[in-house]
Amino acid sequence: MLEVEFLGTGTSQGIPIIGCECDVCSSENKKDGRLRSSAVIKIDKTTTIVIDCGPDFRYQMLRAGIKAIDAIVFTHYHKDHTAGLDEVRALNYIMQKPIPIYAEQACIDVIKKDYDYAFSKDKYPGVPEITANTITTEPFYVNNIEIIPIRGTHFKMPVLGYRIGNFCYLTDMSAISDEEINKIKGVDTLVINALRHEKHLAHFSLKEALVIIEKIGARNSYITHVSHQLGLYEQVSKTLPKGVFLSYDGLKIEVK
Repeated sequence: MLEVEFLGTGTSQGIPIIGCECDVCSSENKKDGRLRSSAVIKIDKTTTIVIDCGPDFRYQMLRAGIKAIDAIVFTHYHKDHTAGLDEVRALNYIMQKPIPIYAEQACIDVIKKDYDYAFSKDKYPGVPEITANTITTEPFYVNNIEIIPIRGTHFKMPVLGYRIGNFCYLTDMSAISDEEINKIKGVDTLVINALRHEKHLAHFSLKEALVIIEKIGARNSYITHVSHQLGLYEQVSKTLPKGVFLSYDGLKIEVK
């Protein structure tokens, strides 16, 4: 059994956006408030994997009641997906061991630059303890759980999504090849980004995401990495096809 919780479902600015007074940013519906995109996956109640840890990571861990994780896997190195890594210090203290991270070399390089103090030879007491593991597009394993990277592009930037069993998580993509889509077919549950209705340079629009959803044919699909331009949760949800749902922070789903 695989359990997924959406820790955050918003874009790089989150919702509400600082200074914005639009209907979405002013909404009193909690489902319209979105932290930066991240998810936690629990497999057979033995392995806990987090996808991305942005600037809201500390609060997301507290809100979800998470006290231990087995790994963090990164989709890419943009700050809304990596800026919370220093917060693993608390997990280091509780678990008494380093936190393994998995990412492509370009992402590892940026993380080592941004958190150079965590990788120095003479570490200051209390810095985060991190074990960096470089991955490619080949499958890799965390606690014997197979994780299959899925290649997409974020404008011109290569990024990764991940398939774990019958679940696949794609974010910050504006293009994905049919070859990669074939790696996803057969999943029960798909998560995919859709920034807004209008076309965007670096993200799928809702229309584009729905085309990918139809190609993959998952039983259930969830939209994430949502901007305030997509609209109010209740209104957008009514327009989606059967089996397609607008995700929200704190949503929990089970995947068989």
